Amino acid sequence: MDSEDDDFYSGEAMDDENDYYNTDDAAYADGYDDEDEDDDDDDYEFMEEVDEEYVSRQQQSYTVLKEEDIQQRQEDDITRVSIVLSISRVDASILLRQYNWSVSRVHDAWFADEDGVRKSVGLLDKPVFQFSNAKELTCGICFEPYTRDKVMSAACGHPFCCTCWKGYISATVNDGPGCLMLRCPDPSCRAAVGQDMINMLASADDKEKYTRYLRRSYVEDNRKTKWCPAPGCDYAIDFAAGGGTFDVSCLCSHSFCWNCTEEAHRPVDCGTVSKWILKNCAESENMNWILANSKPCPKCKRPIEKNQGCMHMTCSPPCKFEFCWLCLGAWSDHGERTGGFYACNRYESAKQQGDYDETERRREMAKNSLEKYTHYYERWASNQSSRQKALADLHQMQTVHLEKLSDTQCTPESQLKFIIEAWLQIVECRRVLKWTYAYGYYLPEHEHAKRQFFEYLQGEAESGLERLHQCAEKELQQFLNDDSPSKEFNDFRTKLAGLTSVTKNYFENLVRALENGLADVDSHAACSKAGISKPPPASKGKSGRGKGSGRSSGSHDAGR
Repeated sequence: MDSEDDDFYSGEAMDDENDYYNTDDAAYADGYDDEDEDDDDDDYEFMEEVDEEYVSRQQQSYTVLKEEDIQQRQEDDITRVSIVLSISRVDASILLRQYNWSVSRVHDAWFADEDGVRKSVGLLDKPVFQFSNAKELTCGICFEPYTRDKVMSAACGHPFCCTCWKGYISATVNDGPGCLMLRCPDPSCRAAVGQDMINMLASADDKEKYTRYLRRSYVEDNRKTKWCPAPGCDYAIDFAAGGGTFDVSCLCSHSFCWNCTEEAHRPVDCGTVSKWILKNCAESENMNWILANSKPCPKCKRPIEKNQGCMHMTCSPPCKFEFCWLCLGAWSDHGERTGGFYACNRYESAKQQGDYDETERRREMAKNSLEKYTHYYERWASNQSSRQKALADLHQMQTVHLEKLSDTQCTPESQLKFIIEAWLQIVECRRVLKWTYAYGYYLPEHEHAKRQFFEYLQGEAESGLERLHQCAEKELQQFLNDDSPSKEFNDFRTKLAGLTSVTKNYFENLVRALENGLADVDSHAACSKAGISKPPPASKGKSGRGKGSGRSSGSHDAGR
């Protein structure tokens, strides 16, 4: 019987993951007085506390494991099973490997049916082969006689010489991780071969490989742990059931989703991310482009792209067929009476009468689909590039500029952490903003209220981020260029710290709304039908002075 934790890691216990993020309407209470609405310069003074319940859900629900941590946890689990079941550590290790290093599953299975577990795993109570009193025994592999001190056996008792044992173990270890399930060489025997035999008979290289496979199996077979997917990283992540988000950050600074191992993508769910990545890689977009931007030559059927000029098209040799781009008729039938070089009356007439070719309809649909995808993809990619640039700027600030700024402004580096915090917030906000465009692409077109609310929150968040980025990048530069302390530096400190806080709140509003499926829009609609007075969703954001930004990344025209 699996434990509740095992159900969680298999996905069975998460019937409604949105329950983690449900918040009261008060979480969206407006953070400004009406009389302050026209004062843009005071944005950074907004310092509203975040819902305590929401914060508690975002507490770190995972642990980063180094190699020594993995080894220690593995040894601890082996010791626990060995003590509770009163078996050797070697047998406990064999049991745990069989049950994917789940201590609870081992205990449940053992106490439910000890004999059945022993039989399936290969832990024998007594030998199935009894040695005779002869001074010599015949090896079951090479069939040569050996004295007793040259023969060894597993718990089953089948005799094999030490040379054959070494060859058998070496071949199995070099075949890969399957050596962890090593069995007696006798074809009819299922007795397990433990690490004690490996330590006695394997070479130093084979022992090292076996130990490495054993360590890796503790992570790869364990439902609660996964390796960090960053190239060259040897750390693992142990995830605790009940965490509010799957996004984790390794000590190597790589952030990823523990559930799907893609890069961290909160607040977008793993299914949307999978569809978006597949769409970005799929050849279907190439075909959509061809369909939307080219037409087949009416004679030879080769696709032709028209990127400028009149409607008179000439196919490339050897075809050289001349035709009209709009109606695809022979150009010899066209002239001034059909609209000249830049129009086609035949095409317009057929279109008005409804004689619209199915291929042309498909082309229009593909063009609209491609325009929508391009709109969202360009903004997704742009924020990804901005995030990479912000990471580089953060590294430069930490390694070079901070020390210089400390000397110039006569301020200890410990008092300049507000700059690092600002850049860390920029990096995180760029990541969130990037994935909101994937969310927006898959937001159903017919849900106009949700799209409007989404674009409002996205625009407010991006507007705040642009102000923060501008301050951290441009306004800070003047202090980096100074040769002496500036009287304006304290004002800059207040402004940047305030912008960091308000931008964080903007994005917390956006994240909560998306993780909640924009449910506030549905709630408002239900209240409106019932005749209950309730403010519109857009007025509820902490980000909100109730007005959009003129620098909102184009999300407000994203409904194409």
